[in-house]
Amino acid sequence: MGFFDTILFPFKWVVSWIMWIFHEGFVFLGMDAASGWTWTLSIIGLVIVIRAALIPVFVKQIKAQRGMQSLQPDLRKLQQKYKGKTDQLSRQAMTQEQMALYKKHGTNPFAACLPMLIQMPFFFALFQVLNGVSNASAGGEGIGALTPAAITQFDEATILGAPLSSSLLHGFGTEGHTSVVVLSIIMIIAMTASQFITQKQIMSKNMSEEALQSPFMRQQKMMLYVLPLVFGVGGINFPIGVLIYWTTTNLWTMAQQFFVIRRMPTPGSPAAKALAERRARKGLPMVPLLGEKKAEPAEEVPVPVKGQRQQPQRKNRKKR
Repeated sequence: MGFFDTILFPFKWVVSWIMWIFHEGFVFLGMDAASGWTWTLSIIGLVIVIRAALIPVFVKQIKAQRGMQSLQPDLRKLQQKYKGKTDQLSRQAMTQEQMALYKKHGTNPFAACLPMLIQMPFFFALFQVLNGVSNASAGGEGIGALTPAAITQFDEATILGAPLSSSLLHGFGTEGHTSVVVLSIIMIIAMTASQFITQKQIMSKNMSEEALQSPFMRQQKMMLYVLPLVFGVGGINFPIGVLIYWTTTNLWTMAQQFFVIRRMPTPGSPAAKALAERRARKGLPMVPLLGEKKAEPAEEVPVPVKGQRQQPQRKNRKKR
């Protein structure tokens, strides 16, 4: 077992256990154990469990993203302060002040990528499980919690005529290759399109004008086109089961972002203005948005009471 396989071993067990539990549950409800639809629903169940467990991490991601946006003015001042200074002491001082800014705003550049980083081991584990189905079935072996019988069922399971363990790259010349090619292309397009739409929705509706002009956002705009392209090209090697997993998780992200943009938009964004207009039309008070600093109540200045001016009392003079 290689180093990569050793790292993914516990994740493969988790993935296989969740799929097996959902599969057995659907079989108990009367579905065919060998049906591709039963295994497809088991993969969708795997997505639901993982993404539901990541909701607290997603909330932290939102706060981190808004913290990154709020510190952009201070970050630009810091960059201007050390502009043209390339010596080691200046670079070290700039790094320390930058870390202090991140700490002050309670964020860091990696927090926004945390949900995806946490999902990646499960994604690769599922890839290995589905990629090893054919070899395990031929050798009469199990994978994780999936017994040899379950592996054989999965290897023979098809959806719309395409085996779940087949990929576009290896689908030519196999049984049902036309269905594999057509379904793989449809799933790759759905996977990349849902990912692009989700990120585009954030940038167009849930970011302030100041945040859109920041250097950080220029990198995000570049990633908007690069990531779907990377997943689209890599998708030709993904088994159909993995494409179903990744498309489903993208759809979950899209629905989650839609809820956040509508109910908890970024302060100063077009979505925040739209929320304020909706609440104003309904006569509802505007509530503080997630990540928005509450305004401190102003100190009450005592107002002098107007009335008759009190005359100073004259001191009695000593009698001579």
